[in-house]
This record gives sequence, C-alpha cells and structure tokens, in this order.
Amino acid sequence: MEQNELGLIEKIVYLNRVAKVVKGGRRFSFSALVVVGDGQGNVGFGLGKAQEVPEALRKASERAKRDMVQISLVDGTLPYEVLGRFGAGRVLLKPASKGTGIIAGGPVRAIMEAVGVTDILAKAIGTNNPHNVLRATMAGLTSLRSADYVGSLRGKKLEAPRK
Repeated sequence: MEQNELGLIEKIVYLNRVAKVVKGGRRFSFSALVVVGDGQGNVGFGLGKAQEVPEALRKASERAKRDMVQISLVDGTLPYEVLGRFGAGRVLLKPASKGTGIIAGGPVRAIMEAVGVTDILAKAIGTNNPHNVLRATMAGLTSLRSADYVGSLRGKKLEAPRK
C-alpha cells in the first residue's frame, strides 16, 4: 500500500507485458491496472498502456484519480450485501462484523483497502480476470445507496433502530 503526497492510497492491481511480433522481432508494451482511494469512501481505477512500465503506471493512476467515485460506508463495512456484475464476472460483497478484516482476494482486496473498508467478506464468481473482477466490484460498490439517500427519495425520515 503506497500513499502519495495527496494522502491517496495507490495500489497496482495488475501489470501485463504484451508482445507484438513485427518484422524485426518482438515489440513489447505494458498495461497497468491501478486503484486509487483516499481511505474515506472515495475510490477510482484506471488502465494505462505505454512502452515503459513507469509511464503505464503514471497514466493508470492519473485516470484513476480523475474517475474517483464516492462509496457509502457504515462503520468500516458496507451497509448491505450486494452483487456486482460486469461481463462474465460476478463479485459478491457481504458486510462483516468488526474485527473480521478484509476477506477477499486480488483486485477486490485492493479496492477495499483503497476505499477504506476494514471488515468485509467477498467472493469473485465466474472469472478471475483482474479487469472484469475489478469492474464488477466497482459496479457493486457504486450501486450501494445510503439509508439517508433512500429516505430522501421516498420522502421519509430515518428513525433510530428499535431494540
């Protein structure tokens, strides 16, 4: 987990070397998938492609910073269970009780650490392609709505939970 000068958390999810065969041999280029978050509910991801790894990483992080979205969180976890879908990828995200930690792998873990989630259970279903898993996770997170927002849409006021 790397923090930059703005206090943003940058995580490299996937780095790929792509070879193009030309007359003189192979020509290599690189693609980088990066997640950027502030640990306070804002997160974005970006894909960068270039001839050099550092340039691909720079492009990816710039895009991620530009495309950040706000996620509604409740006490370091999600407000409710959600299933994110993208392509063949499905990601099940379940809220967890305090002290559980982040039980998720690969791209999902990177996003959760960057967004500031401390307790969650997650399972990637259907594919393990980092691009699709990442996009499915983001689709699930962006579909979350806070209780305040839903209440305002319905014209209702939130009450304290009954015990």
